[in-house]
Amino acid sequence: MPTNRRCRSQTLQQPPRPPHRRRSPLRHRWRLLLRDEVEQSDTENDAEPAAEEKPAHLYQPGVATQNGLIHRHFHHVPLNYYNFLAFVSAVEEINNSSELLPNLTLGFHIYTPYNNLLLTYTIAMNILSGMDSGIPNYSCKTSGPLGAVIEGIAAEHSRQISSLSRIYHYPQINYISGNLVMSGTVKFPYFYRTVPSDLHLCAGIIKLLKHFGWTWVGVIACTDENSVRAVQILKEGIEQSGGCIEFIETISQSSLLMVQDIANIRNTIISSSIKVIILYCNRDRTEFVRYTSIWEAPGKVWIITAESLFTSPSYYVDGKSLLGFTARKKNIPSFQKFLREVNPALFPTDSLTEEWWKDLCNNRCPKSIKRSCSSDETSNYVSHCDIAILGSSYNIYNAVYGLAHALHDMITSSSENTTLWSGKSESVLDFLPWKLHHYLKNLHFKNVLGEEIFFDENGDLTIGYDIISTVYLPDGTRSHEIVGSYNPYASSGKGFTINEKAIVLEDLFSQVRYYFFNPQAPPHSGCSPSCNHGFWKLTRKGTSICCYDCIPCSEGEVSNQTDMDICITCPEDQWPNQNRDACIPKVTTFLSYEEPLGITLTFIIIFFFLITTVILRIFIYYQDTPIVKANNRDLSYILLISLMLCFLCSLIFIGRPEKVTCILRQIVFGITFSISLSSVLAKTITVVLAFHVIKPGNKFRKWMGSRFSNCIVLSCSLLQALLCLIWLCTAPPFPYLNMKSETGTIVIECNEGSIVAFYCVLGYLGFLAGISFIIAFLARNLPDSFNEAKYISFSMLVFCSVWISFIPTYLSTKGKYMVAVEIFAILASSAGLLFCIFLPKCYIILLSPERNSRKFLSKTYND
Repeated sequence: MPTNRRCRSQTLQQPPRPPHRRRSPLRHRWRLLLRDEVEQSDTENDAEPAAEEKPAHLYQPGVATQNGLIHRHFHHVPLNYYNFLAFVSAVEEINNSSELLPNLTLGFHIYTPYNNLLLTYTIAMNILSGMDSGIPNYSCKTSGPLGAVIEGIAAEHSRQISSLSRIYHYPQINYISGNLVMSGTVKFPYFYRTVPSDLHLCAGIIKLLKHFGWTWVGVIACTDENSVRAVQILKEGIEQSGGCIEFIETISQSSLLMVQDIANIRNTIISSSIKVIILYCNRDRTEFVRYTSIWEAPGKVWIITAESLFTSPSYYVDGKSLLGFTARKKNIPSFQKFLREVNPALFPTDSLTEEWWKDLCNNRCPKSIKRSCSSDETSNYVSHCDIAILGSSYNIYNAVYGLAHALHDMITSSSENTTLWSGKSESVLDFLPWKLHHYLKNLHFKNVLGEEIFFDENGDLTIGYDIISTVYLPDGTRSHEIVGSYNPYASSGKGFTINEKAIVLEDLFSQVRYYFFNPQAPPHSGCSPSCNHGFWKLTRKGTSICCYDCIPCSEGEVSNQTDMDICITCPEDQWPNQNRDACIPKVTTFLSYEEPLGITLTFIIIFFFLITTVILRIFIYYQDTPIVKANNRDLSYILLISLMLCFLCSLIFIGRPEKVTCILRQIVFGITFSISLSSVLAKTITVVLAFHVIKPGNKFRKWMGSRFSNCIVLSCSLLQALLCLIWLCTAPPFPYLNMKSETGTIVIECNEGSIVAFYCVLGYLGFLAGISFIIAFLARNLPDSFNEAKYISFSMLVFCSVWISFIPTYLSTKGKYMVAVEIFAILASSAGLLFCIFLPKCYIILLSPERNSRKFLSKTYND
């Protein structure tokens, strides 16, 4: 590598051409920077020795460098060393490729800021100035021009570095942090990352809670700005999806307050009823919580947002129920091959890294990364072989290849410049940051796995999350495996997947393991037990919406899902089943001939019809006898025939209502009854007139003919027929499905159409009956041999009593029993007329014939 140094003030002149070395003709060396974070588990601000603040690694192909990466804790070695090797592997692949950058060589420096903000700033100035002792606004280049900064430091530090990269227009690519604060191109125009924003992480957690029905959760978060904002988003999202947060506890960034925070959080967890806890902290604080009393709370499902508990070996993780979200990570075959075949001697080594390489020789390592080593090099202590995600290698690969493709696009877009690949290209390359930024914004390529890679409008890579859990294998060992995923960029309904059978969670009610082989029975986490089908939630007064009582659905309503806020009203033609969790078709009912009530009424109707027929036959047979003649036999025939029709019209009320039968029911009933009552009225008037015409010179003699009686019957009947005709023309009766009169039943009945017309018809019949009753009552004291007035009075009294009691009874009954009441009223009133008027006459004709003679009638009159 060239070692000549040319320094300048960046504000005075354009940068000189960078020195370069030749690996092949016209092949230049570029420099990318990977800044890898190695956290401390106890404090952020402990300074390292000065020697460790210098670049820890300067890698050149085939040359081992001095001083390896320095780590405070061995359990961080697997993650960071995977990241380091992934970066090296990606750069070497690009440099050895003849397609992507055939005439350029990528170089890099790696710095370790140890999560120390002061050291981070110092390293940043060294990067931007090109000197070990960075001088602001001064550039001293000893190698190729700086292309970009790839970093994996804490979000707070990454945000501070972004302010510097924005000044110098250097692209900055983060591969671990989804910090919400840094989403936006206005404040962070040169900031990119190969992970999605934590805004999508919050949405994924909410979908996970909703999937398992966990509505009652607790949240433990740090006090940094990103965590505070994320918790607010989580709170709003959980509440919008119908869940609640019982408590939100925070862990201070200060070491002095941390102990008190832990004690308070522990007391809150013990006193709470929650079963699910969301731990929203960075990697340091998540690792810290694992060693506190908070982690000892039994029967809790932990949802974590930092992958630190899954990057440690599985035997380091105690038997907790864990579900973790991590940015999408996939194993890259070329990187796995690199791990198997690369010579460790090419890299800086110390006792820890030597042990790391030996771990890859263990038989417990997956075949994809297991190295072939001699038996004496094999380690019996496997610390990282079961970490299937191999650190952030996938995200680092995307970052390095993204820069390389952006550089490729920048160069090819200037292909018309024939001097671009010439030895004078340094002047063009000095403007790399400005140009490279433009091509990163419009980046679009397929990575080594054939996946589409591009940044969205906020500079975030359009990938999703993997959901990781501890999986117990048949041989008794444990492994951290991907059990689900969430992709916010997927089409609607396809972004969230979960393999419940692969998840193993601690049983919340006993200290045994619970396997999700039954998706319908996940562990419950709610303030109140779930309301089963047939119940709805009634929120308790003065409590959270997640605390409720389960109330049975009301009549006519169902709930076919768990925890419904309100029951669903069944359609009119359906009714709830016994459990009130489904609507079933209502049973249709009507007064039919097959049921006992219909059969009984039919027999009664036929019986009365036959009796009336027999009486009519008797009157016809004895038509020349005095008693038949004395009572106006023509009116008697008309009355008996009309009564026969009244009995028969009752049959129309039985059976399934149809349009024709509904019309005939009331029309036939109204007209036939009007004929009967008109005949009775004519008989009554005839009786009264009969005792006036016998006096000599009486003016009523001319009214005694049958013509007068027939006119009364005809005129009264025609008036009723006119009322029925008006009824039919305005609002005729029609079949109607009554779905409300009886519970769970559809009653097929005849709707009267116009209730006013219906009561007008009944009222007219009542008017005729009332007139007949009054006249007959006044004539009750006339001589018995000619007098029907007493019998007519009693028959009208029966008729009026029946129909007066019919009205309230008719209105109080429902369904087919309403029809039965109307049939009973027709039969009772008709039978009253039949028996009260004709039964005494039949008795005389059949059983006392001596009274049915002219001699007996004359004797009675003379007396």
